[in-house]
Amino acid sequence: MSGGGSRRMRAFERWMRFVGIEKSPSICIVDSGEEGIWIKALRRLQEDDIIATIPKDACISIKTTGARELIEEAGLAGLLGLSFAVMYERSRGLDSPWAGYLQLMPGKEPVPIAWTVEEIDELLVGTELHKIVKEDKILVYEDWKENISPLIESKHWKLDPTFFCIEQYISAKSLVGSRSFTIDDYHGSGMVPLADLFNHKTGCEDVHFTTVCSLTSSDDENDDDIDRDDDHGGNEVVEERLSPIDFITDDESSISDGNGKSSEDDPTKLEMIVVKDVEAGAEIFNTYGSMGNAALLHRYGFTEPDNPFDIINIDMHLITQWSKTTSFSDRLFRRRVSLWRRLDFSGCISQNSEYFEVTIDGIPQLELLVLLYIIFLTEESYTKLDITTISFKEIEIPAKLILLNKITASSVPRAPQKDPEEFLHTENVCRALTNLADAREVLYGLDSLEVDLNKLKDCCCVSEKKLFHSLVMRVSERTILEKLRFYASQFHRKKKRKSDANQ
Repeated sequence: MSGGGSRRMRAFERWMRFVGIEKSPSICIVDSGEEGIWIKALRRLQEDDIIATIPKDACISIKTTGARELIEEAGLAGLLGLSFAVMYERSRGLDSPWAGYLQLMPGKEPVPIAWTVEEIDELLVGTELHKIVKEDKILVYEDWKENISPLIESKHWKLDPTFFCIEQYISAKSLVGSRSFTIDDYHGSGMVPLADLFNHKTGCEDVHFTTVCSLTSSDDENDDDIDRDDDHGGNEVVEERLSPIDFITDDESSISDGNGKSSEDDPTKLEMIVVKDVEAGAEIFNTYGSMGNAALLHRYGFTEPDNPFDIINIDMHLITQWSKTTSFSDRLFRRRVSLWRRLDFSGCISQNSEYFEVTIDGIPQLELLVLLYIIFLTEESYTKLDITTISFKEIEIPAKLILLNKITASSVPRAPQKDPEEFLHTENVCRALTNLADAREVLYGLDSLEVDLNKLKDCCCVSEKKLFHSLVMRVSERTILEKLRFYASQFHRKKKRKSDANQ
């Protein structure tokens, strides 16, 4: 139903008018009930059309909340402070200035951090998220125990434990982690009404927000991207962070009908601008960035079938376990890994874990190929490489590959290679990739990929959201493993044909 037909939407529309949020008549908020809320273009929108202005004091932040004094005295900064602000405003019910906004929010977002331990173990087993989410649950509880629980016990603040228990904290954190934006230097992170209603679509960005000045440095007019906050307090790499919308300031007192342009800067307002033409009747999309399904599910509670940015990781621990199934001794394996590191190679690092990515096409990270290649070197080639490690310092990857190939090449002349990485695809390396894919596959349990595909086919994305999105991620990861096996066998067959031709 449309915004006019939904009771909660009518309440939200009234609240927006009351707090000065101005929405263009060219767009409509559509409430589809269990299927969610989306923003519709009522007429054709053109690039640079202004479709909304949002006063900063209409956003929930640690500077605008009624709990500001408590938050500052308790030292609750960043997303922790914002999560407390959301809990506090919810505890006030209709007395909260954001009651009309909060009633539109779900109790919690379906992100894995808000799932039960049983659901995590059942639905995420074997996936990229299983270990991460279980660790998250522990960290979230520790945050609550250390920072929120003492405030509940304090008689000074008179907080109702019903609204500040661990369950409420997890619910608030799920909302903050999936909906908040960085507003400016003064407000920090905040919940931005209306802006958080635009749905994500990979590679499809229709609206953009930009900030050109902040309240703490008004002389600097920086056209900086505003980030949708991640649920790790901003510690993730830039490629995984969200830049869905930029904020720019505007001092216009009335909203444009879609053709207006801002003329002067007003640091108290945020502006939503169309960045490409949108046809009448179409949904207006935001984009949360180029992320695979594991990142989307982890932070926002949903996945996208056929996501082109999907990856799967091969953990260094898995490689270590694989080495124990080979003829390598622990000492040999450690020596080869040590040499690989001294040659200035490394995998990806996250939360004290080292891993290697495999792309949606089943292509392994180059550093993994190099590691496996070094592990299988003859002792003679290993020794030659070991005494030349200094040559690898401070040179780019292509030069390293040329040098590695030259040092470890056998005395038998090699034909010129079009692909500078081709020498890495030895029979042993390709076999190791297949074995690693098989070892990674075991983590999913006894059900085959075909069983998972049938489950996904029979699953409802609306009524069984947790199961549906976990299956989408699981199927995608296992499909990538199949492509990794094909990648390995393809190079193995190619090498064999060349070998047969040379005999």
